[in-house]
Amino acid sequence: MIRRREVFTLLGGAAAAWPLAARAQQSAIPLIGFLIVRARATSGHLVTAFQQGLRETGYVEGRNVTIEYRFAEGHPDRLPALAAGLIESKVAVMAVGPGADLAAKAATTTIPIVFMTGVDPVKTGLVASLNRPGGNLTGTTMLAPDLEAKRIGLLHELVPGATTISVLISAGRSTRAFVEQEVQTAGRNIGVAIRIVAVDSERDFDAAFANIARERTGALMVAASSYFNDFRERLAALAVQHRLPAIFEIREFVEAGGLMSYAPRVTDAYHQVGVYVGRILKGDKPANLPVVLPSRFEFLINLKTAKALHLEIPPMLLARADEVIE
Repeated sequence: MIRRREVFTLLGGAAAAWPLAARAQQSAIPLIGFLIVRARATSGHLVTAFQQGLRETGYVEGRNVTIEYRFAEGHPDRLPALAAGLIESKVAVMAVGPGADLAAKAATTTIPIVFMTGVDPVKTGLVASLNRPGGNLTGTTMLAPDLEAKRIGLLHELVPGATTISVLISAGRSTRAFVEQEVQTAGRNIGVAIRIVAVDSERDFDAAFANIARERTGALMVAASSYFNDFRERLAALAVQHRLPAIFEIREFVEAGGLMSYAPRVTDAYHQVGVYVGRILKGDKPANLPVVLPSRFEFLINLKTAKALHLEIPPMLLARADEVIE
């Protein structure tokens, strides 16, 4: 397929031979920008879900739409430059993941942006309201900080004797204050002390887990963060290594060896982003498309990991799991 940004060297006046209608059709193919902080190697299922959402609205990559993919490879500091590059490419609409939403918003007030975020987009200033976003942004949210209290509660059911729960959080996360407030409130409500452990990068993981273990923490929650997603196998292994009953955000952590997770299905969110991008290409305005809230949540338990931790899952907790990995 001929992409509109490619430059061709045409010989012998061949350009004049192109049918005008064909050239008009090529130039009419919209260009979509896709930007997330995660690594390309760990994002295939998210891209597929996004493409499926697009397809439901009649857009198929390589046929009637072109997509420029940008992955920050786990480096949030790269997002502003990547967003600027997509804008220079004259994208018709941008699809962005957590963290990239704020970078895209700062980069343009005119190009439509469809986001997937893990927090309340009103609190972070992405939109004016959930029902009437009001600007050039709309999308879907997993409301991750609002779910942190639920995860703390699940840990407490698992290890009711724990008097302290550590929470591993990404120090650079823009919504860190919201997460800390949520978990501290949850801890007070159930009479458990919450200890915040912030890490700047993957280089801090080993020291952070060793410190958590020394403090004799009863359990661990790895706070929702798109940065952590690319290191799920390592984080899951560190929790087992230090004998820490741990709960994570999304199912991929449990599939990688983590003990428990509770969250909406992340692929559902990226599917919705694809649907909204398609609707905007058909003429809908972001300002009039309400932010979509999650409707399906899943609780996973990895029994193999529980066995490695010499931990018995309470029957009532096990019965509530949507999926058990053995």
